[in-house]
Amino acid sequence: MCTVCGCGQGEMRIDGQAHEHGDEHEHHHHHHHDGSHQHGHDHHDHDHDHDHDHDHHHHNPGHSHSHNRSHGQASEPGHSHSHADSTQDQHPGHHHRQPLDHEHHHYERGPAHAHAPGINQSRMIRIEQDILSKNNEFAAGNRSLFQARDIFALNLVSSPGSGKTELLTRTLTDLAGEFPMAVIEGDQETSQDADRIRATGAPAVQINTGKGCHLDAHVVGHATHSLSLDRGSLLFIENVGNLVCPAEFDLGEAHKVVILSVTEGEDKPIKYPDMFYAADVLLINKIDLLPYLKFDLERCIEYARRVNHLIEIVPVSATTGEGMEIWYQWIREHRQPLKPPLNQSLNHVS
Repeated sequence: MCTVCGCGQGEMRIDGQAHEHGDEHEHHHHHHHDGSHQHGHDHHDHDHDHDHDHDHHHHNPGHSHSHNRSHGQASEPGHSHSHADSTQDQHPGHHHRQPLDHEHHHYERGPAHAHAPGINQSRMIRIEQDILSKNNEFAAGNRSLFQARDIFALNLVSSPGSGKTELLTRTLTDLAGEFPMAVIEGDQETSQDADRIRATGAPAVQINTGKGCHLDAHVVGHATHSLSLDRGSLLFIENVGNLVCPAEFDLGEAHKVVILSVTEGEDKPIKYPDMFYAADVLLINKIDLLPYLKFDLERCIEYARRVNHLIEIVPVSATTGEGMEIWYQWIREHRQPLKPPLNQSLNHVS
């Protein structure tokens, strides 16, 4: 995990203003043993109180416990599990999925993905667990705030150059007037993308991460506070271009949406499986270029399904508009308080 090396520490800026993780930003979390959560979200102090520890760490290397799927709506379960064997835990309120071909893929195994000289694996696990545990506390506060204000937050992730910002600006333009919308924009440097977003008429906050390669829940909470979102807003969080670290960091979003350009190659899902496993939706962008490229669309879909057989896949072109209406319909259906299960919604790709 990149944060082990201290990436981005003290370099975050929100709309050009320095942001430290010691800045005042309070989340009160009250966890109840019936699985419910109550959170207060204030931005004036930095304090946490907990009735019990809600993080789960399994040292069995064949068992992982993920908290980054389908948190945003009451009708969807709050947790997902994957297993390296054929067993499944039967926990009420949990969502289970078994990735296809799982015996050959070693993704979503929890911490200890990283290696650093001079740090043994046991200590690496503790470091990573601590980092993710703190991030998850802030993510829970963000999620509570979003739910209380009926804000539908989507975390857009991709490699650099996937056309993520172009897709986002078209989405904002085409859906203008249908919902209140806002954007948190993440880049290492410059405000160019935020400027493009604001040109559509949507409010945007620019987060610059410096050497950091992903957004985290703490800085997203501050950015959300500065946006003063209307109730019922659609919030897009455009993450830093990176298919590795953003997969690990829950921001409090309802869903991760991964964008893959046909110019990147069809094997991205199996090269970066953690990201495609964590995502609920895959937008395959720039399909208008397919006649000019050696990109096997069906194989790309097959690879994505091998990693995550529940992922919804929409081929689109942000340039021509092809497929975009299917993407907009997904947004309309999933932002509702009571939405259908992920595998029973749009069946546009077999």
